Amino acid sequence: MKLFVKRFAIPSAAWLVAGVLALAMPLVGAAPNKQSAKPTIVLVHGAFADSSSWNSVIRRLHDKGYTVIAAANALRGVKSDASAVASVVKSIQGPVVLVGHSYGGSVISQAATGQDNVKALVYVAAFAPDVGESAAELSGRFPGSSLGPALAPPVPLADGGSDLYIEEAKFHAQFAADVPAADALLMAVGQRPVTDAALNEASTSAPWKTIPSWFVYGTADLNIPAAAHAFMAKRAQSRKTVTIKGASHVVMISHPADVAALIELAADGT
Repeated sequence: MKLFVKRFAIPSAAWLVAGVLALAMPLVGAAPNKQSAKPTIVLVHGAFADSSSWNSVIRRLHDKGYTVIAAANALRGVKSDASAVASVVKSIQGPVVLVGHSYGGSVISQAATGQDNVKALVYVAAFAPDVGESAAELSGRFPGSSLGPALAPPVPLADGGSDLYIEEAKFHAQFAADVPAADALLMAVGQRPVTDAALNEASTSAPWKTIPSWFVYGTADLNIPAAAHAFMAKRAQSRKTVTIKGASHVVMISHPADVAALIELAADGT
């Protein structure tokens, strides 16, 4: 009996460790695969806005299990702003979906250049410029924008440039007509200025020619005319273009479900 006990007593510590590792290895290996199934979503806000403009979209994407980063956008110039966003993209392991609103579209276009992990571009009421084109030029190419008369007097900067704001009294109608007035007032007070140089800076790359793109915009956009959106989406051979009837320039605030759904489509396409 003693021999039986000695031969079949509690297994040695080494055997236990080996057994535990054998059981744990599949579990440890499964976690990265599950996480890598979804790309990271990088959101870039545009002029006269900030990252909080993405809040309702972020909630929906988080509910679907996506990792989301609302990148800071200084609104100082396409090249410098894109460089900052590109640094964020470079720090991410795995595929990335870059999403830009308004002027942020110019920024993500520049930031995606040379980034192998950027698998999709989503333009949310945004500019998708070709080489040599600027936001101001694209917006003025088609009738329908009333941004110019809605701007407050430029604020001079030390470098000789100017900061641009939308007049508070005109902000609701111009920028966010389909957002409740009380919310639009808060947005107007907290708006981030963009430099005149940034809106007139020409793009030096057009990655939408090689990276799949998706577009969404409203027909009542008074910053970027609907005709300009349609032109850019068609030119980029958009995988899917969502046109929201009566929506203002801030479709991610007034129609977050539609915007989040399109971002998910782009993410699934990666």
